[in-house]
Amino acid sequence: MAKCFSFTATRDWCFRLSFSNAGLRSTTSDLGDGTVMHCWIPKARKENKPNLLLIHGMGANAMWQWADFIRPLIARFNVYVPDLVFFGDSYTTRPERSESFQAQCVMRMIEGHGVSRMNVVGISYGGFVAYRIAEQFPAAVERSVLCCAGVCLEEKDMEAGMFQVSSVEDAASILLPQTPEKVRELMRISFAKPINTMPSCFLNDFIDVMCTEHLQERRELIRALHKDRKLSNLPKITQVGVDILFL
Repeated sequence: MAKCFSFTATRDWCFRLSFSNAGLRSTTSDLGDGTVMHCWIPKARKENKPNLLLIHGMGANAMWQWADFIRPLIARFNVYVPDLVFFGDSYTTRPERSESFQAQCVMRMIEGHGVSRMNVVGISYGGFVAYRIAEQFPAAVERSVLCCAGVCLEEKDMEAGMFQVSSVEDAASILLPQTPEKVRELMRISFAKPINTMPSCFLNDFIDVMCTEHLQERRELIRALHKDRKLSNLPKITQVGVDILFL
C-alpha cells in the first residue's frame, strides 16, 4: 500500500518554504552537456553585498544541511546554495565522478547567474569540492572555509586504521544508509549529541525519500574521492589573495 503521508517529504516542503521566505528562489541550469544543476539564488541580488556559495556534503539535499544558517547569512551576503550533481534536483549523464568535475559544474552554473567573485563554504564532501574550486578558479574565490573535510587524507590512511571504518565500502554504507540501523550509526558519528531514540518508521521514510535516488552514482562519488588519493598529488593553492580556513 502506498504511503499517504511522509514526514520527510513534508519537512522538505517546509525547507523549500523557508528558503523562499528568506529571499531565495529555486533555479535550474542546463549546462548543455547532459548536466543539469539546481541552485537557490537571491530573488534580488544586491551589489553592495559580497557573494557567498554554500556547498553541502553527503546526505540529503542542500536545504537540509544549510537551513539553520540561511537567514543570518542572507543579512550580510548574496547567498547561493546549489545541489551538487546527483543530489536534490542536480544530475548528469556524463561519466565523471570526481570532486573536480563537481567543482566545474558548480562554477559553470554560478557564472551563468552572473557571479564572478565569491566566498565559499563547504562542509564534508562539499569541502573537497570547495578546495577544487579554489584550486581551479582562484580568480573567482575571495575566501574559502572547509568544514570537516579531510582533503589531506590518503588512500592508505583508511587501511592504517585512522577512521572508524575499515574500507571505502563500509564508509559508503554509512554515508548512504539503506537501513534504520545504518542511519543511527551515521547519526552517532556525525552529531556531538545524537538523538538516542528514533522510531524505525521515521528512518525508513527518510531513506525512501532521500537515500534511494542516484544511489549507485553517489557510491561512485565516494569511491572516486578515495581511489589513489595521495597528499603528494594534492594541488597546492599558492595564488595570492585566496585565503582558506580549515575547520
